[in-house]
Amino acid sequence: MPSIDIRRPHTLPLAEAREVVEKVAERMRDKFGMQSRWEGDTLAFSRSGVKGGITVLPGEIHVSAELGLMLAPLKTMVEQEIRRKLDEHFG
Repeated sequence: MPSIDIRRPHTLPLAEAREVVEKVAERMRDKFGMQSRWEGDTLAFSRSGVKGGITVLPGEIHVSAELGLMLAPLKTMVEQEIRRKLDEHFG
């Protein structure tokens, strides 16, 4: 299965970075029907064809995901969208 692994530095306080990730997760739930839950500092998410997590660390956001066969051809597009959202929210 194709995987995505993106790390992005940030300068926000940890609590504020976590709030930003939660807002993104709300949009993912509404737009894509994703299920998500916090497991420590990682927001685990899943839906048919994808599962992964967004880990909020001091100074870094780490996005990892495994794409199923149906989404495999869209890996590049999915990565570009994740990078765009990280740029939008974390500069």
